[in-house]
Amino acid sequence: MISRTLREIEKMVNGSGLEVKDKDKDNHIIGVSTDTRTTANGNLFIPLVGENFDGHKFVSTAIDKGAKAIIWSRKVPNPPLDIPVIYVDDTLTALQDLAENYLEQVNPKVVGITGSNGKTTTKDMVAAVLETTYKIHKTNGNYNNHIGLPLTILSMDEETEIVILEMGMSGKGEIELLSNIAKPDVAVITNIGEAHLLDLGSREAIAEAKLEIVNGLKSEGILIYHGDEPLLQERVPTKTQKTITFGNSTENDYFATSITQKVKGTTFQIAEETYSLPVLGKHNIQNALAAYAVARHYHVKTADIKKGFQQLKVTGMRLELQQTSSGISIINDAYNASPSSMRAAINLLEDLDGFNKKIVVLGDMLELGKDEKNYHFEIGKAIDPGKITYVLTYGQLGAEIAEGAKQVISEEFVRHFEDKEALVNTLKSLTHTGDVVLVKASRGMKLEDVVNSMM
Repeated sequence: MISRTLREIEKMVNGSGLEVKDKDKDNHIIGVSTDTRTTANGNLFIPLVGENFDGHKFVSTAIDKGAKAIIWSRKVPNPPLDIPVIYVDDTLTALQDLAENYLEQVNPKVVGITGSNGKTTTKDMVAAVLETTYKIHKTNGNYNNHIGLPLTILSMDEETEIVILEMGMSGKGEIELLSNIAKPDVAVITNIGEAHLLDLGSREAIAEAKLEIVNGLKSEGILIYHGDEPLLQERVPTKTQKTITFGNSTENDYFATSITQKVKGTTFQIAEETYSLPVLGKHNIQNALAAYAVARHYHVKTADIKKGFQQLKVTGMRLELQQTSSGISIINDAYNASPSSMRAAINLLEDLDGFNKKIVVLGDMLELGKDEKNYHFEIGKAIDPGKITYVLTYGQLGAEIAEGAKQVISEEFVRHFEDKEALVNTLKSLTHTGDVVLVKASRGMKLEDVVNSMM
């Protein structure tokens, strides 16, 4: 993590104030915190300001927990008197400037990853294959926004050779900001889905927002993207010097063949070499192809790519297979959901062999805009009644999934719930040893509660 003198920090954030305390200038800080719950001894504390909070109010707590210096907004009165203070116009901008300058000083190669679905899994895959050959650092969890990305950079060791940064968004301009901070050598766009339709209005606008990642791409940088997506093909900026595509079509630079889905993972071939993933879902092969493209760019050997994929550990609640003590298999995919990712998860369950009953527990997909009801209805209508035994739904929009499912499945096998406890009780009564349950919804529905109750 970052270790710098206060003199260096003041310059990196374009701050002032240390001149009156010359003795403090050569003091070192180790690490940065914006949250007193994570503040550690020796940290630089940066109080952020939002609509409903002001971190300046908690500076005394940060000092008690060992903060060694404070960044302070010039607009806020009454700075602390018993600790070195660096004054700035805006503390969030200071955090971002500090990260940008630290990244430039450490000078690792930077891989930036965005997309509607699969960016966290792709980040994990890229890290898995690259760490066989390089010292890497990656985004922890979903620290992928205008605060999380700078904090990820600032937690990086100085010996890092490649840093892998996930870039998320909720609206236009956010990816551009993150890309300009990170200045990637390699930019990856996993796909264009329906997430953020509420904010951006159309898939075309989503594609344009994701392509903002090119704005910070180094002049000699490479864009790796899903070549089967026309919305990307049509919009890749002409200034992009080099592109690499992946996808299902053989017209892409990288594509997979001989795909086999098993309960414990997936195998596939690229250029007649066989690779194995210890994760479920054929759609995850697309994420693996993106990671493969990054690995090839950085000259990782075939044997090491295979090793990296085999040792892969993905962030939790993403098609995570668990088993209850009574022998019921639970596929926990409760972290997030969009129409494309929900269809992929249901298709995965439909394709799995070796189980008795197959049950889906599906909840609301959020932020889909004016056509949200129809998106949910179509998900239910597309379920294969010959492969799925029961459909249980939860939430206001989940009711639309149930209505769609009733178009193809007998109503006795489709049940809707507004109460999570009632859902769990029904699920327990329906499941026995040898059954498998898929649980999926948007993050706000917290359907991991159902998984935890079953476990």
